[in-house]
Amino acid sequence: MQYTAHINIMPLKELLDPQGKAVNSSLHNLGLSQIQNVRVGKHITLAVDAKDKAEAETLVTDACKKLLANQVMEAFDISIIEG
Repeated sequence: MQYTAHINIMPLKELLDPQGKAVNSSLHNLGLSQIQNVRVGKHITLAVDAKDKAEAETLVTDACKKLLANQVMEAFDISIIEG
């Protein structure tokens, strides 16, 4: 069965996010000072062939832990949908 995995990877909240800080500063320079606490991460979409949703989630979690996310500095969350 074919599944689509949506993965969001974000810097850990405890760590400084230099890219988010730069975007936040740029937004303020553009007159958008109402926007605060910008954090910048990654969104990855994968197609996964698996026998069921649980297997797809296991495969995607393994991919995140082994390659896609640096767990020392980043957290990830996964959403699996059929199709």
